[in-house]
This record gives sequence, C-alpha cells and structure tokens, in this order.
Amino acid sequence: MSIRNLDDLLGEGVSGRRVLVRADLNVPLDKQTGEITDDGRIRAVLPTLSALVQAGAKVVVCSHLGRPKGAPDPQFSLRPVAGRLGELLGAPVHFAEDTVGDSARSTVEGLADGQVALLENLRFNKGETSKDDAERGAFADQLAAFGEAYVDDAFGAVHRKHASVYDVPARLPHVAGRLVLREVEVLSKLTGDPERPYVVVLGGSKVSDKLAVIEALLPTVDRLLIGGGMCFTFLKAQGHEVGTSLLEEEMVETCRNLLERSGGKIMLPVDVVAADAFAPDATHDTVPADGIPSHRLGLDIGPETVAGFAAALSQAKTIFWNGPMGVFEMAAFANGTRGVAEAITKTDAFSVVGGGDSAAAVRALGLDESSFGHISTGGGASLEYLEGKTLPGIAALES
Repeated sequence: MSIRNLDDLLGEGVSGRRVLVRADLNVPLDKQTGEITDDGRIRAVLPTLSALVQAGAKVVVCSHLGRPKGAPDPQFSLRPVAGRLGELLGAPVHFAEDTVGDSARSTVEGLADGQVALLENLRFNKGETSKDDAERGAFADQLAAFGEAYVDDAFGAVHRKHASVYDVPARLPHVAGRLVLREVEVLSKLTGDPERPYVVVLGGSKVSDKLAVIEALLPTVDRLLIGGGMCFTFLKAQGHEVGTSLLEEEMVETCRNLLERSGGKIMLPVDVVAADAFAPDATHDTVPADGIPSHRLGLDIGPETVAGFAAALSQAKTIFWNGPMGVFEMAAFANGTRGVAEAITKTDAFSVVGGGDSAAAVRALGLDESSFGHISTGGGASLEYLEGKTLPGIAALES
C-alpha cells in the first residue's frame, strides 16, 4: 500500500499551517439527555490530533454524526462532541455553528497555532453524501478551503464515496492519520497470510448484511462460528423450527448452499435462549437449537454453544469477530456475547474486533479493551475491506 502518513506530513513541518482532519466522531448520544454514551471513537483519533497540536498546526476537524437529511437538525449536532474532545485534549475546542458558512470561516480564521476547531455535522450539507459529482465536488471545494493539508483518520467512513472522504483529498496534499494507518495494517494481516488456525466469529441480525464477507472468508478461514439473529436462517436451512425468531426466508436456500460448500467449517449454535417476547423482562429459558418452541424467539446463544465456540477459539492463532451473539443491550440476553468475548481474551491469538456493535459490546459489558489485539472503529469498513472491495477513502489516499 502506497499511502503517505502523518509522520510524512509532520516531517515537512505543520507549525502555523491549517490542517483539515476528517475524523469519525459518530458517537452514540442518549436520546433523553443528549450526553455521549460511548466516547471510544473520540479517543481513537486523539493520537493524530495530539501530534498535530504539539507540532503547532491549526487543526480543523470535520465529522458526521447520525443520518440527518442534508439540513441542520439539533439532535445530530456535534456540539457535545466538541466538549468531550476538549476534555480529552486538555484544551478548549472551538466549535463552529455551521460546516462551511460564516461561523466556520470565522472560527477557522481565528485559530492560533496549536488550537483545534470542530466544524458542525458534515451531513447538514447535502453535498457531503450527494451522488452527483458536481454537487459533491462543490461542497468539497468549500471544505478544502479550510486546509493547507488533509489528514484522513476516519476509518469508519472510508467505505463511503462522500465529499469529505473521497473528493477533498484530490484538492489538498493528503495523508493517512494514525488510526487509518493502523486499521489498514491490521486488516491486511487478515487478508494476507494469517497465522493459523484462523477463526472468524460472525453475529448480528441479518445474513444478507454479512453474505459478501461470508463468501469471501469461507475459502480462507479454518472455522466460521455464527451466532446472533443471523443464525436462525442457517438453522432453518438445516430444517429446524425457529419459532418467531428473526428469519430471512429469502436467504434460506443461500444458507443451505453455504453449509454444503463449507466443508464443515461453519459452526452453528446447539442451544439458544428463547423468550416469549422481545423485552428485557420477558420469560425465557435455554432450549436446544433444533427445538425452539413455535411461539418463542431466540435472543441469545446458549451456554453449550458458548462452550463449543470457546473450545474452537482456544485453538486459534488469529481471530476476527464482528457482530454480537444476542441482544446484549438486555442483561438477560448478554451472556452469549460476553462469553464469546471473554473466550477470545483468554486465547494467545491475534484478535481483531470488527467495530460496530462488537466494539460497543466490549465497552458496554465492561471488558478490558487491552485484552484484544485490535478494536476497529469501522464495522462496515472492516467488513468491506475483508470482502476485498475497493474503499473510496483508501483509494483517494493512494492516488
């Protein structure tokens, strides 16, 4: 991979220069209080921002948050992020009330060496996500005017052909930040020649969301452990009753074919936690995976499955995990995800947590993040990288 990195830029000198940093500050906010519930993505970009601050750059940070409809929406404002970022950096972060308007221009112009500004949500502007090259390019022109150099440290967005990710690098000298460089280095190990046995754990809701990565991984992995809501379509493909569990009927035949082609690599649950309703206080118990009552739905993998998955993981030298094993947000259905995560930490394998809900689960369940080899900040980006897709943000940095 031929990408210039942050050290290359720092070596050229950035003191007094405006550096535009694309970060992924898309953190979860409490709907009632507006407070940040997980600041993992903010902390992930700190090494890049701190290095630029210490070198005397005027740092202009831009990011998206949520999915506003191309116009300002208070519930998706980055203002709370500016406050938390300032706390973590140990210095105030100047917040622009808009992205490329008067407030942004005056905020950027007022920066002193070593100071940081955060622009308002990129997606408050239609040009950020536009599929029209001209509209996207016009917005990129406005953004690029705020920088003399560009740093992409938003791995969670590199699979998007958005203005701030794909078009701005064509307008400025550009480098990869510390986080993006680390993410690509780690994931390239998984797509190159991983140390074996190589075991992948996939969870989450839908087979359709993971089909491409399953197809890409099957020839290269030694074992593929499947849990979460997606396992019920596989169980149905084996001819089992799945009750009212999450099911993609249109994917049953696809799952049947995958099982036949896998050569026994795919490992499915042998027991599940079945409940009367999708609710934290629902009546539930553990049942065999081939004996789910018709009126119940599976919300977690069971203890025998956790033990079986743990045994498979114990032999691994390389592990990739993406997707929870159950509805971990509800305490009654978090044991499967916790059990698998803890099993990963007890191995000697090089382990990668593939971002998204998996990374959120690690923090929500109070697990030691340092027990994993790497926790990615990009769920969708990490999966697309493993699928072998060209990621627009990476391609833009290589050009």
